[in-house]
Amino acid sequence: MALVVAIDAGTTGVRSMAVDETGAEVAYAYRSFTQHYPGPGLVEHDADEIWEATAATLSGLCRSLNERTGGVMPTIAAIGITNQRETLVPWDRRTSQPLARAIVWQDVRTAARCAELEAAGHLGEVRRRTGLVLSPYFSGTKAEWLLREGGLPGGADLALGTVDSWLMWKLSGGTAFTTDATNASRTLLYDINAGEWSESMCELLSVPMSALAEIRPSAGRFCVTADTTALGPGIAVSGVAGDQQAALFGQGCHEVGMAKNTYGTGSFVLMNVGQHCPSPIDGLLTTVAWDLGAGPVYAFEGSIFATGAAVGWLTGILDGAADPAAVETLARSVPDSGGVVVVPGFAGLGSPWWDPTARGAILGLSFSSQPAHLARATIESMALQTRDVIEAMTAGSGRDIAELRIDGGAAVNDLLCAIQADQLGVAVCRPVVTETTALGAAMLAGLAEGVWSSGAEAASLWRLDRRFEPGPDRAGADELHALWRRALERALQWSDS
Repeated sequence: MALVVAIDAGTTGVRSMAVDETGAEVAYAYRSFTQHYPGPGLVEHDADEIWEATAATLSGLCRSLNERTGGVMPTIAAIGITNQRETLVPWDRRTSQPLARAIVWQDVRTAARCAELEAAGHLGEVRRRTGLVLSPYFSGTKAEWLLREGGLPGGADLALGTVDSWLMWKLSGGTAFTTDATNASRTLLYDINAGEWSESMCELLSVPMSALAEIRPSAGRFCVTADTTALGPGIAVSGVAGDQQAALFGQGCHEVGMAKNTYGTGSFVLMNVGQHCPSPIDGLLTTVAWDLGAGPVYAFEGSIFATGAAVGWLTGILDGAADPAAVETLARSVPDSGGVVVVPGFAGLGSPWWDPTARGAILGLSFSSQPAHLARATIESMALQTRDVIEAMTAGSGRDIAELRIDGGAAVNDLLCAIQADQLGVAVCRPVVTETTALGAAMLAGLAEGVWSSGAEAASLWRLDRRFEPGPDRAGADELHALWRRALERALQWSDS
C-alpha cells in the first residue's frame, strides 16, 4: 500500500502526516519551534529551526511507520507541502544559509510603509493586480524592508521565498527554487489575473524578480528529494499549497459557493468562487485557491489574525486554564459572558477591517466579572469575527453560504461550534479529520502521482463527524453581535504605529 506524506509547516510547529488512499491518517509526528518577538509588533522565525523541525518530524514519522509494519518501510508515493503563508525567508542560494530571520505573517513592522503607499495612491493598482490590500501581513513589504532596512545583500544568489520554497530547497539538496500559485498570490508581487510575477509590483517595492521562485501549479512535480531526511532520496514533491488553500481543498469545497473556516493561530474563511477571477470586494482578499494544471480556481478570503492565539494568551494569564480544553470547560461554567467582550487585536485586525493600528481590548468588566466570563468572551470573539467576515463575503458576492465546514485545532471545541452556528444562522460541519490542511496537501500530491484519479474522487473522501445546527434564538445572537461591534469600535485605530 502506497502512502502520501504531508508536511504541514505551520506558524508554531511542523506536523508530518502519512495518509492512505482513503484519506485516513496512518501516522504523524509533530515538533514546535521558537517564536521570536524582538520588539512590539515584531515576529520572527529561525528558518534553520523550521527545517530542523521538519527533518525531525519526518524521522519520527518513519519510526512510527516502521513500527506499524514490522520494520518494513511502506512505499511513499509522493510528498505534499502546506505552509504558513506570507512569512518570508531570505537565504543565499550559494551557501543555502539564511541571511536573516524569517519575518512572520503576523509581523507589523511595515505598517507605516503600507500607509505611505496607500497615501501615495497605490491601493487601486494593488487591488486590481494582486487581489490583496496594502497590509504588513503580506510578503512584499517584508522583502522591501529586508532589502532597505535589514542589510540584506542583493545579487544573483539572493533567494526571497515563502516557507514552502525554503523546504523544497532543503528537501532537494539546494536544486529546486519553486513555489505554487497559491503561495505566490499572497506576496503582493503576483499578478492574479496574468498568473505570473508582476513586474510593476516588483518595481514598486524594489524587489528583484531574480530573487523570486519559479511558480508552478499546485498539483504537479516540483522536485525530487535528495538524501537530506529519513525519507531518503528519489521521492517526488508533487503537491504544494498555502495552508488555507490546502484546507479548502481538503474540506472538499470544490463547488462554487462552498466555504470553510480554519481555526488555528488565526482564523481564515475561504469561499470557492470558481475559475473566473472576480472584482475586488471591500474588506476581503481575492486569492488563488489552487491550480491543478488547467488554470487557477479562485477564492474570496477573510483573514482573522488572532483566534487560537487569543486562547493561548488566555491560558498564560489565567490560573485553572492550562490549555484550550480547560478554557472551554471554564467557559461552560457560566451561561454567558456577563457583558464582557474580548477584542483580540494583539497584532491589529484583519478582515474585514484591515487595521494594523487596532489593539486588543477587554470591555464590559464589572465587579461580578469572573475568569469564566473572560474565557467565554474569548471563545465568543472567535465566532463573532467569523460572522463579520462571512457577512462581508455574502454581501460582496451576492451568494449566501449553505453551511460552513470547519477545521483546525479549535474545531474540537463544541462550545465554539455551537456559538458559531448561532451567530451565522447556518449549520457548522466538523469533519472526521480536522487536520484538513495536511490532508489537502496530501490530496494535491496524490492527484499528481495517480493515487486519486480526480479532484472529485479526492473530495469524496470528506466525512462528517458532527453537524451543529443554529438555535432558535436569533435575537440573542444578534444582541451579542451588536455588543461586539460596539466594543470593536473602541479597539480600532488605537495605536500610532
